[in-house]
Amino acid sequence: MAPSLEEPTNVPHPTVVVNKGKQGSLPLKGSNAPALQYEPGRTVIESHGQYSHEDLKPRFPVVHWPELKEVPYHDKGLQGDKDFKNLLGGASDVFDYNPKIGTEIHGVRLAHLTDAQKNDLARLIAERGVVFFRDQDDFDIDAQRELGAYFGTLHKHATTSVPKREGLEDVHVVYTDEKTTDQRAMFTPTFLWHSDVTYEMQPPSYTSLKVLTGPPRGGGGDTLWASQYAAYDALSPYMQKYLESLTALHSAEMQAQGSQAAGRPVRRDPVVNEHPLIRTNPVTGWKSLFFNPGFVTKIVGIPKTESDAIIRYLMEVISTTQELHCRFQWNKNDVAFWDNRSTNHSASYGFAPHRRHAVRVCCQGERPVLDPNGTSQEEEINKRYGLPTVNKDGSKQSNYND
Repeated sequence: MAPSLEEPTNVPHPTVVVNKGKQGSLPLKGSNAPALQYEPGRTVIESHGQYSHEDLKPRFPVVHWPELKEVPYHDKGLQGDKDFKNLLGGASDVFDYNPKIGTEIHGVRLAHLTDAQKNDLARLIAERGVVFFRDQDDFDIDAQRELGAYFGTLHKHATTSVPKREGLEDVHVVYTDEKTTDQRAMFTPTFLWHSDVTYEMQPPSYTSLKVLTGPPRGGGGDTLWASQYAAYDALSPYMQKYLESLTALHSAEMQAQGSQAAGRPVRRDPVVNEHPLIRTNPVTGWKSLFFNPGFVTKIVGIPKTESDAIIRYLMEVISTTQELHCRFQWNKNDVAFWDNRSTNHSASYGFAPHRRHAVRVCCQGERPVLDPNGTSQEEEINKRYGLPTVNKDGSKQSNYND
């Protein structure tokens, strides 16, 4: 759901001056270094008088687009090297955030990838869920769109804002300025978890988000991702088998109604599509939950009481199972690339009065399908590294894990 847009005004805010020297260091006694100044919960407010991304600020064009038709999709991740040697050959560092999801790569410039590196990147995203790159200042919106289009047909969002610059209607703008009203009271935290536009016939696969301007370190505005591979693996084999027999309705209607209520155009008629609750990723062959609180409205073929109970249960699994989460603290020019098919994500509030401006590009993926011969991420990795089988019997006695 896009934040409301209000034109910024020059409102004075308190600032904090920090020592530019070595992080965490205090000036030596008798030195001329400025004293470290720290005020809990306060960060420097950046001025945006001459804003370099004015052309990428949001607009809501009043147009009407036809419904989306099915387009061919060939996953580039299938052409990637299983060891990612093309992508990581020039990297200076690579590390995972946790065993289930999230990898950060240093020393790789997204604006200058070869096709072999792009294929490796797709394969890595499909396996790790989300991959992060820091300080990609040369990865401008044209390069971001070019890389997105390499992976597939770019998706145009029906309701959210697009850049002021013409010709970028397949770019989604995330924009909250110094005067925007805080919206945290309007949504429950579980509802904010979502996978983008899953109501489409071909929901997105590879998706990139670049932060152009955002809060400084410690200023808030982090994004969280949840692995739907790991969400599937958190279920008992009995629940897995049951959910594999079900489909769910994904609806764009509430998002369209929200835009209309705000006086904004809906550029394409809202749709409802039915997708399997468990799907298989074509690159990894792993099964994942395909559910998100933002767009799933009903489970098909069962009573509403049962459907509502399943929805509440899956919302809890996604939002409260910590080991399937990773959290990213953004800096200016950082980029996240995620697989929209096998992750959910959630923005976080609490970063006012900082401006937060980002641009998102995604491509249409395949129609979601469940391959009954698909495998489990957890079982495959446990077998690969000789790890023990995970216990799923909750009736046993145990002490709380601190």
